[in-house]
Amino acid sequence: MDVLMPQLGETVAEGKIVKWFVKPGDAIKPGDNLFEIETDKTSMEVPATFGGTLSDIHFSVGETAKVGASVATIAVAGESAAPKAAPAATPVPIAPHTPPVTPAQIGAHVPVAAVASAPIKMDMYNEVRSPARNFGPAKLSSGTFITPLARRLASERGIDISRVAGSGPHGRIVAGDIEKAQPASSGGVMVTGASFAQVKALYDGVDHVEVPLDGMRATIAKRLVEAKQTIPHFYLTADIEIGRLMAMREEANMAAPKDRDGNAAFKLSLNDFIIKAWAAALQRIPAANAVWAGDRILRFTHSDIGIAVALDGGLITPVIRNAEQKSLTAISVEIRDLAERARAKKLKANEYQGGASAISNLGMYGVREFSAIINPPHATILAVGASRRAPVEAEDGGVKFVSVMTATLSCDHRVVDGALGAELLAAFKNFCESPVTALI
Repeated sequence: MDVLMPQLGETVAEGKIVKWFVKPGDAIKPGDNLFEIETDKTSMEVPATFGGTLSDIHFSVGETAKVGASVATIAVAGESAAPKAAPAATPVPIAPHTPPVTPAQIGAHVPVAAVASAPIKMDMYNEVRSPARNFGPAKLSSGTFITPLARRLASERGIDISRVAGSGPHGRIVAGDIEKAQPASSGGVMVTGASFAQVKALYDGVDHVEVPLDGMRATIAKRLVEAKQTIPHFYLTADIEIGRLMAMREEANMAAPKDRDGNAAFKLSLNDFIIKAWAAALQRIPAANAVWAGDRILRFTHSDIGIAVALDGGLITPVIRNAEQKSLTAISVEIRDLAERARAKKLKANEYQGGASAISNLGMYGVREFSAIINPPHATILAVGASRRAPVEAEDGGVKFVSVMTATLSCDHRVVDGALGAELLAAFKNFCESPVTALI
């Protein structure tokens, strides 16, 4: 029996094999780890789902296999463990379409024996109703069928699926068709910059080192170029006084219970308060708690916030779910756990996919102010700079110094208009300057 490359996420199309735990001839039991795979976002050990003897390995360490490809063969009881050639492909008969049950037939009596003995007719090309989170049904109004992955990719990239020709069975639109299509907003031209040969020619004779792109770097490059070309960004910036926020953080950390060795039960960071304030702001301005979904906008009840985490050679945004309902200590523990597993590439797909908005905080690097690129299908991302002491006018007309943080909100104008974005940033500013209001 074949061992297939699993799919670690809805937008993951391939995986790189980084380690084999077994070799041909080894006895395999269900649950034994077979190999480890790595995608652009995570890594995972793949266990066997059935037992037997490993007869052949089709992909070596370092090779990349498409999702669904046979990466190995396990001979089960009664089969030879020796490698065998793949059988010649034979046409698969397609059963005729089974007519739907009419209302008159719903209450009709059908003998049990007849039901048990009746053959099950299946048509692989018949409509499959995809869940609403994939932005629509599997059948378009034109009668063309589309896979859920293709629909999702088209929604994320701003591609009009009515203009895409399907190359799948019976004209079905598949993910590969979306990859080849160009977003409508780009005028049919996706600017990619100079080619490798053109750039290399500029530096002929200059000492340099070529660094091949890994899967993560290539994905980041592709998605962010598409984001800047297909999302109409605009930016709003505000200076926020965070003196009270910092005082509350210091007081909370001082009050943390300690064990016998004097270690505090928790230590809140400024970022934990920022996450909580941003979650509260999205609740205060629900129209901005939304994403772009191609031909519609999806608005959410809860504040699911992606937090940008820097990795070697890239970044990833694990998501804090229902952040508005969680305490500061719960947020602190969760983001630390997600960040550690993100750097080890051990996140599960549901831990970094989705979310309604995101936060990128470069304050710890001393960056005062910056603008972040929106990660589609999000409609907003908050860029947070370092805190600093700044002079302001006092009530008596004099000058005083306060702690200030600059935050820049990037908005997708298709979802968030200028006034709505301003309301969202103002709500965040108010929650930071009066932090107790974000906790009630």
